[in-house]
Amino acid sequence: MEVVRQENIEAQDATNAPLFYGGKVTRKPLVGDPKTDQYSFSLVSFYDGAKNHFHTHTSDQILFATEGVGIVANESEEIRMKAGDTAFIPAGEKHWHGAADAEDFFHISLTRPDSVTEMFLPED
Repeated sequence: MEVVRQENIEAQDATNAPLFYGGKVTRKPLVGDPKTDQYSFSLVSFYDGAKNHFHTHTSDQILFATEGVGIVANESEEIRMKAGDTAFIPAGEKHWHGAADAEDFFHISLTRPDSVTEMFLPED
């Protein structure tokens, strides 16, 4: 057994990763490879309206909101999330998520470590 203390995990700046836009984004990988091949469990922080582009995963994804106000959306609806809300996104569903405009939003993301993300950029 192991207890992972969030304050002992260094935040990784993901702001410039192609998936994200609109502001600062950080990730804290809490549990994953090499400790387990079953889960990728990370704290993702979107600051001041930052979001990600439409994308899919080859595994299911669960988002658990921990702080702030965010949005999870698919091609037909957008749903606001707040602390304590959980979103279930089935494998292959085209979706995006992030902070509501002018808000911060933090969530835990749970996927499989072998999940592949495909990103869809807006057409010019």
